[in-house]
Order: sequence, then structure tokens, then C-alpha cells
Amino acid sequence: MTGAADAPHVPVLLREVLAALDPRPGDVIVDATFGAGGYTRALLDAGATVHAFDRDPDAIAAGNGWPETTEQPPRLVLHPRRFSEMVAAMAEAGIAQVDGIAMDIGVSSMQLDQAERGFAFSADGPLDMTMGRTRPNAADFVNEAGEGEIADVLYQYGEERQSRRVARAIVAARPLETTGDLARVVRKALGHHPGAPKDPATRSFQAIRIHVNAELDELTQGLAAAENLLREGGRLAVVSFHSLEDRIVKRFLREASARTGGSRHLPMAEAEPAIFAGVSKAIRPSEAETAGNPRARSATLRHAVRTAAPAREAA
Repeated sequence: MTGAADAPHVPVLLREVLAALDPRPGDVIVDATFGAGGYTRALLDAGATVHAFDRDPDAIAAGNGWPETTEQPPRLVLHPRRFSEMVAAMAEAGIAQVDGIAMDIGVSSMQLDQAERGFAFSADGPLDMTMGRTRPNAADFVNEAGEGEIADVLYQYGEERQSRRVARAIVAARPLETTGDLARVVRKALGHHPGAPKDPATRSFQAIRIHVNAELDELTQGLAAAENLLREGGRLAVVSFHSLEDRIVKRFLREASARTGGSRHLPMAEAEPAIFAGVSKAIRPSEAETAGNPRARSATLRHAVRTAAPAREAA
């Protein structure tokens, strides 16, 4: 069995996530984003039973080798599905509510480190970027979408201020087949200065990846699913890696924890109880963690506790 310390990635904010979830022997906890299994490993070591979700077939295949999957009953159950489907998947497993849910949003270190997955430009690889190895992928998008659509995606999901210039350059350079092709086009359009602290292609790669995987929609649906699946007193911990994700999590928890329902215009309106309590402020990695794991530097953790209030909508 490969332990967390030997895993091909370092789970970000692990100590803080465990403190937020407070796993106990016998708890049933969902790891919504299994990846290389760093959080799952720690949760299993605490005595919990883990239902782990991942749409990446490589992650599921690796997890199938863990001995906890063959225990009777198994303490690790793998679901090759999107985490937005967790309510239905758990119902199929005969479980209506769980004690905790961990969500680590975005691309995994394992995916970034494999050039053939096409997520990064540090090594040339096919222009894929899909978490589930599905179509349409990044190559389909950059080679077939209209210039206006590409510009909108770059601006909305990458916060690229020169999105129209980059989109125009992408269309002019078609067909693009590899991550190197795309990176060179973006760098040329924006002006690349070797040694600059951030590669100008970073924002465009982020935007295209988010778009082809529908990541922000998946996050919104996953949070609604967590609201439905957590029992009273159940704990939610969400780690995000950029402002677009964190904004969604922050807004979700703010709205779910401040439901008064009363108004000076409608003084007789019945107050709506809060769905989450104990909402944390943003928690970020320590200097020591970011020094040892540079990928942690943009991470933000938010966590909260589920109340007895009914969920706002079915997931």
C-alpha cells in the first residue's frame, strides 16, 4: 500500500482539512476528488470508511490496488463518476447521509505531471486537458470554436485581459496539436520574457482546461450535492486554487449560513434556518508548506458544519 508520504503528490493543507473534518472510526466520508489519494489515505488511517469519486480513469485504476477496497465490508469504495453525482451514487450504495465531505478542486498534480494528459506546457504533449479523457477536448476547442467564443473563455475563466488578441492568434495558427503549439502561440501574442515570474500562457491554459471540463458548473453542482448529502453535524471542507473557484465556495457558504428570511418589507415572513454553521474564514498554507510544496501557494480552504435545516433543492 502506498502511503500519503510516498504518493506522487503532496496533499495540500492536509492537517487543516483533517482538523475541519475531524474523522472518527466508523465515520463515512466522501473524498469528492480522489486524485492520488492523499486525503483518502489520511481519512482511512483515522478509521473512517471513504467513498472516493474521480472521473479520471487513471486515478480509479490506481485506487483499485489499495487493500481497503477488498476488506469486508470495504473501507474504500471507488466511484468512477463526477462528484456532482455523489447523491445518486451514494443512494445506489445504500447510504442516504454521510459524516463528512472533502473537495479538492481543480487539476491534480498527477495530471499536471503527465505530459500525455496535455494539462501543462512544461513538457510537450497532446492538447487534451480533459479529466475523464473525453471529447470534446482542448484541441477540439481551439481548432473548431469561433474567435469570439475563444476570447470569451479566456477572459471569463483565465481573466486574460488580452483575450481577443490571444484568440485571434490561436485562430490564425490553426491547426494546433500539442501543448507546445498552444503555448508558443500565446507567448508570441502576449510577448514572452524569459525569466519572468509567470509564463503568459498560464492564464490561457487554465481557462481552456476549466472550459472543456465544465469545472465551475461541476463545483456549483457538487456544493449543492454536499448540502443534500451531509447529515446534521456533518462537515464540509473545500480546497480551491484560484479566485473563480473560491468565489463560488465563499458565496455558497455565505448564502447557506445567513438565511434569515425576515424583512422590514415582509415583517411576518418566517425566518429560514441556516443550512451551514461554523463557517470558517479563508485558511491558506503556511510559509513552511509553500516552501516544501510550491503548488500549495494558491490554495484556500473553507469549511463549515451542516445544520438540521432542510436542503434548499434536490441534487
